[in-house]
Amino acid sequence: MDNTQIIADELNLAKPIVSKVLSLFAEGNTVPFVARYRKEVTGGLDEVILRKIEERHLYLGELLERKETVTKTIIEQGKMSPELEKAILDCLSKNELEEIYLPFKPKRRTRATIAREKGLEPLAIKIMEMEDGFDPVNSATISMPDFNDVNSVDEALAGAMDIISETVSENADYRNIVYKQMHEKGNYVSKVKKEYKEKNTKYNMYYDYHHTVDTISSHNMLGLRRAENEGVITFTIEVEDEQILAKLRNSIIGNRKNKSACIVSDAIDDSYNRLMKTSIISRIRLENKDKADEEAIETFASNLNSLLLAPPGGGRHIVGIDPGFRTGCKIVALDNTGKLLDDAVIYPTEPRKDFEGSARILYNWFSKYNIELVAIGNGTGSRETDKFVNWALDRDDAKQFKGKIKVVIVNESGASIYSASEVAAREFPDKDITVRGAVSIARRLQDPLAELVKIDPKSIGVGQYQHDVQQKKLKKKLDDVVEDCVNYVGVDVNTASKELLSYVAGISNGLAENIVSHRNQNGLFSSRKQFLKVSKLGPKAFEQCAGFMRIRNSTNLLDNSAVHPESYYIVDAIAENLQKDPSEIIGCEELLKTLDPHTFVSDKAGLPTITDILEELKKPGRDPRKKFVSAAFDDSINEIEDLVPGMVLEGCVTNVANFGAFVDIGVHQDGLVHISEIANKFVKDIKGHVSVGDIVKVKVLDVDVEMKRISLSMKQSEK
Repeated sequence: MDNTQIIADELNLAKPIVSKVLSLFAEGNTVPFVARYRKEVTGGLDEVILRKIEERHLYLGELLERKETVTKTIIEQGKMSPELEKAILDCLSKNELEEIYLPFKPKRRTRATIAREKGLEPLAIKIMEMEDGFDPVNSATISMPDFNDVNSVDEALAGAMDIISETVSENADYRNIVYKQMHEKGNYVSKVKKEYKEKNTKYNMYYDYHHTVDTISSHNMLGLRRAENEGVITFTIEVEDEQILAKLRNSIIGNRKNKSACIVSDAIDDSYNRLMKTSIISRIRLENKDKADEEAIETFASNLNSLLLAPPGGGRHIVGIDPGFRTGCKIVALDNTGKLLDDAVIYPTEPRKDFEGSARILYNWFSKYNIELVAIGNGTGSRETDKFVNWALDRDDAKQFKGKIKVVIVNESGASIYSASEVAAREFPDKDITVRGAVSIARRLQDPLAELVKIDPKSIGVGQYQHDVQQKKLKKKLDDVVEDCVNYVGVDVNTASKELLSYVAGISNGLAENIVSHRNQNGLFSSRKQFLKVSKLGPKAFEQCAGFMRIRNSTNLLDNSAVHPESYYIVDAIAENLQKDPSEIIGCEELLKTLDPHTFVSDKAGLPTITDILEELKKPGRDPRKKFVSAAFDDSINEIEDLVPGMVLEGCVTNVANFGAFVDIGVHQDGLVHISEIANKFVKDIKGHVSVGDIVKVKVLDVDVEMKRISLSMKQSEK
């Protein structure tokens, strides 16, 4: 089996390209590095395809190891045949392989194994042959002396039937008949347990639920499983049993009508009802769960990508506010690098409502720290705090600040996780968790990516059923997303945290710690060459990371760009061609536009590399993220009770699921735009229409105050 060819066929790629990609991975190259700096080798494949190649190669490697174990076991049993060997060789799925292996798998003692121990297998084989003229009763009677501990003919026939039942249940072709019929004709059916019949729960829709097996959505599959795990419902697959039995009889017995066929027919019924049905229902449920997991993980990954690449507020001095009522609002002031300058508590909300005193503290900070942004967490008291800050800025006392300070409500999901973490304790050992939380709120407005990498992605709140899916797969996928985002944006090596650095291509947790230690002990890096002075950061790690780490104040301007040090000589050649110094052409867009990239192509650097370098030289060190914008909440709408159907409001998308998008409209409870209300046309895949962080106009369709449910529509905003 040629794994490279299999991957090429599955992904519709040329085999030589796949082979080169796998060679690059084998040499220790990372996905971000290969995607950005080895485009000539890969044909310009992006991170998504490269990761698919990597994942499939790993899967096929694990499958091959399992095949070797299965093959060895069957050979040791003396049961290998050319047909079986070919079936194993051609198999591309772990589940399919286990189905083939089932008859040969060491198993616990069953009714069939007991029957075999009694010497009944020859009788079972003869009955299975269903030859005309063969009389099972007569044969059993004659063979009674040869059996062990068999007291009657009926007992002998029953034992033979047990062997036939198990043989049928382990046959891959027969199991496939049942499997296919359940998939195509089966329905998932759920029933509420008696104790919940009269109760309202979040699983009401699953109290009496029916859905075809092959079309059930991922969120419904995961919802059913969670409801079952919490003891609210039971669910199974219902199918027309007689249709399946008819297909099995036709395949096994055909047109035979004799005494053996009658016994085999009974054995088929027993095999299906006792041995096959439950196990194949379990298999299908597990496969649907795996499929649902994949979809849920992909959706989570897409949401996380959008959130991490949200436009940064920029390197501006900022006040962060963690709102509250009785205990007050925790406030912090940070400089443009995120360094904590000051912290305090103000009480502008209930019960104190100290507007004057709170405003004075803010005015003092605005002047003292040259504040340009105010970030308010969107938790309890956020709208009240937002009203207070805007009131303070509108007063005559605040004339000098008008038009200079922007107030933004920030999604604080996960801030409490950060504030109680080891990372926060290490950053602010002398501050309590409330101060740390306010810092996180402020920093995630300054640079969402740099701050959110400190939090477990599962705690950020942009997934559905994230605790129900396979955790190992989820972690791998989310880590990949974070890695791709960090390397896509690039990292300022002189301000980056250890957590942010650890996601740079080629940088492990240990190396990230060493970089921070080197920076603390020796001062800021002034050139990329100095990376090689970091303990244990060798040539390979340097090759992988150097292009993604920026140095703003380096004497070599290329150190603050995405141009890799291995290509600096190309910039020198371009400058020489233009009869300029390299520093003179960096950022000179009009001049660079006049160049033909083909002029600089060589054996060492192909057209993709040259094109990327020229683009980077036009705007070196540019942030690829979009321009920062924020939602403008309606000042008259603060609580869910204020909503009225028909209202059109502005909001921010906080989460996207397969069935719809959740939108924050400033009432402490996100509303749901069902997928049917996303656009004026049919929407199959919501991800192509809306993303986390999008600012959208929505119409209120329905409000259920008691259940805290808000139904919204985006249709009215379509042009």
